[in-house]
Amino acid sequence: MKKGIWTSMAFNLIGVIVLLLVILGVTVSTLGFLSFSDTIVSQYTESTRHMADTAASVINGDHIEAYKNGEYTEEYRQTAARLDEDSRTMHVSLIYLIDVDQSDYGRFVSIFNAVNNEVDNTKYTPWELGYERDTTNDEYREKYRLLYEKQETFQTVFRRSSSAGVHPHITSMVPVKDSTGEVKAILCMQRPISEIENARRPYILIVVFSTIALCVLAGLLVSFFLRRRFVKPIRKVSEEAARFAKENTKGKDLAGISPYTELANLAGSIDTMETDMVKYMENLTAVTAEKERISAELSLARKIQANSIPTEFPPFPDRDEFDIYASMNPAREVGGDFYNFFLIDEDHLGIVIGDVSGKGVPAALFMMVTNILISDRTQMGSTPGEILKFVNNSLCQHNKAEMFVTIWLAVLELSTGKLTASNAGHEYPVLKRAGGKYELYKDIHGFVVGGLDGMTYKEYELQLNPGDRVFVYTDGVPEATDVGNEAFGTRRMLEALNLDPDADPEKLLKTVRGAVDGFVKEAEQFDDLTMLCLEYNGPGNKKKNS
Repeated sequence: MKKGIWTSMAFNLIGVIVLLLVILGVTVSTLGFLSFSDTIVSQYTESTRHMADTAASVINGDHIEAYKNGEYTEEYRQTAARLDEDSRTMHVSLIYLIDVDQSDYGRFVSIFNAVNNEVDNTKYTPWELGYERDTTNDEYREKYRLLYEKQETFQTVFRRSSSAGVHPHITSMVPVKDSTGEVKAILCMQRPISEIENARRPYILIVVFSTIALCVLAGLLVSFFLRRRFVKPIRKVSEEAARFAKENTKGKDLAGISPYTELANLAGSIDTMETDMVKYMENLTAVTAEKERISAELSLARKIQANSIPTEFPPFPDRDEFDIYASMNPAREVGGDFYNFFLIDEDHLGIVIGDVSGKGVPAALFMMVTNILISDRTQMGSTPGEILKFVNNSLCQHNKAEMFVTIWLAVLELSTGKLTASNAGHEYPVLKRAGGKYELYKDIHGFVVGGLDGMTYKEYELQLNPGDRVFVYTDGVPEATDVGNEAFGTRRMLEALNLDPDADPEKLLKTVRGAVDGFVKEAEQFDDLTMLCLEYNGPGNKKKNS
């Protein structure tokens, strides 16, 4: 790799620190500027309000109606002259008094209007007494209402942009009352806000130059200190690490490279690493061989587990009374789910699906023991409830690992279609009648197998007619989750089953698995996915595809 200033740790470390100082300076300066601006604006607003109160104090509120009716008295002329004088001495653009229509505050009448265009190079034309116009907008209408209804004692409007010869300004509004305290008119004073900008400008210049100067000085000091105390020791450590990576031999100790505990510990760690890595490389071959041995054993365990359940389909090509298909996808190399089906005699088919608690090799061993116990006991001709009771007691006697298994077990009488089943804490089966849709069959649930000695399990019967189907599964199907930890759920499972409800069992299971994969997408599979579908064709009936 080509080396240069951009890859230098010293350059980047110092640069980052200087950048952080700049960011800190800018942040502090910005906060200070905002605080300063808020203070200036607040003071400017308050002073404008007091100026408006002062101007309003010269107006006799009892004579507002007379003024509005055109009584151009000596008092009116004196008041108008006083307001003109105030506009010049107070350095404001406008002082005007208006009587607002209180029905909707949408129009007003001008009573006094003092204009001082020189203060901000504006182009206002004075309004005559009695001049009428619409209220500027809804903002002004609402502020007029608040003042007339005495909900507020003053109102302020900021205009921060120029338009139609009017420069940015602040307008302060105060009520003018008569001797009874009723609001008779509103005095508005418009003042340029250029003074605020003039106050901000020197503050900004001082802050900018101060920040630059402090950052430069801090950068020089930081550069000198970091190079001497940190960069050079770290460089030595880096060079030693690079040498070891190339030569794979123990080098000189780095003890005493720095007085700082962290760097001294880093140097000591490099020394320790070199010693440990030499030993590690000596043992690497043996460790790799052991890992390959474990991988081979897990692969063999998976094959053994796969061979313990039927995987060739169709399993009974000479039997026409039923179709059956099943699949199992472990979340790890080996899993705890299992299924099985076998002919007990010429007229009875045993069907079982189970889910062992836990995963991996322990669950796989527990699964194989459970499967063998069920198969052996079923061949003896017992009912599903009796079989589960026997298997439960057998597992509880030697279950120090405290594992358990949920099981759905059924025996189908092929000549009549009578299905006798028992459920030991397993998922609800799904039933589809010929020509209908797949629906959950909420059967009786017993306790899990292997959890508590002496448990009994109830049985129930279903009468299957030609074309009826039973779909069973483990919780890995509805509990499959996507990256957002949302479960696939029973509803989506039923929707997938009913996409093509008349599809053969093999295609049906592939459709459900495709729906699960499309839902979880790139999310990791955390649980085994096992499914089985049985279709009853009736005694002596030929298969649909025969």
